[in-house]
Amino acid sequence: MSMVRGKLLTRGAEGVLLVLLCFFIFGPITGLVLWSIALKWYWPHVLPQETGLDYWLQALGLQKSLAIGAVSITDSFNTSLVIALIVVAVVMVIATPVGYVLAKRNIPLKGVVLLLFLMPQAFPQQPVLVNLLLMFSKMGLAGTVHGVLLVHLMVSLVFAVWISSAAFKSVPPELEEAARSIGASGLRTFLRITLPLAAPGLLASAVFVFLTSLDEFTGTFFIGLPFVTTLPMLLYSSSGYNLQFASVIAIVLLVPSILFMVIIERFLKAEYIGGMGI
Repeated sequence: MSMVRGKLLTRGAEGVLLVLLCFFIFGPITGLVLWSIALKWYWPHVLPQETGLDYWLQALGLQKSLAIGAVSITDSFNTSLVIALIVVAVVMVIATPVGYVLAKRNIPLKGVVLLLFLMPQAFPQQPVLVNLLLMFSKMGLAGTVHGVLLVHLMVSLVFAVWISSAAFKSVPPELEEAARSIGASGLRTFLRITLPLAAPGLLASAVFVFLTSLDEFTGTFFIGLPFVTTLPMLLYSSSGYNLQFASVIAIVLLVPSILFMVIIERFLKAEYIGGMGI
């Protein structure tokens, strides 16, 4: 009898924890969805009194109305997308060979090199970005897309190098040695053996870089104002006066994050994560 009671209590506790977990995960998302379609929602009503897609249509540029206080997000979205894609391309060109060398070559002070890539994240961002703003202002990069790109590159390179290094480290050296033993050159071994096996980890690295750049706010705020407006900047400026419009932008930013995290879950293997402690 006591065993049955113990099992019931255990299952009950697990059920409560599951409900709480679902609430903390899906509660905020549900709130965003409700606010994005709420045309009229006043206290103490639990649900919106009037709903519609007006804010979505306005944000997507399908209608123009001054009454709802929202603008089209297409220009900001295109800016964010272009910056993120450029950052992914440049960062992966740098991180792939660097990650390979750190994983496969016995270089001196390897741990120090990896720590140096973490240095931009080791200090509070605000003081670093204030100094960068002063430097970029003298170089004519403040308030430009080029300046924002450089900041995003600095932030994203950390993740790319560490994940790429872990991906290459997860490739069994025996396979590379077997390829060389039958006459394959180092380049051919890399292209036919190492790179295909590390490709899922490199894809995960590119996804992290893309999401980091797409959601980057602080660097864009300090370096890009007032001429570069990305989606996070638009979300910040609208969150203080228009919750419906801010919720639409938040959902637009959330969708690629969810899609790409599903991709990462499929391709980022446990050995890649274990390899990050090089």
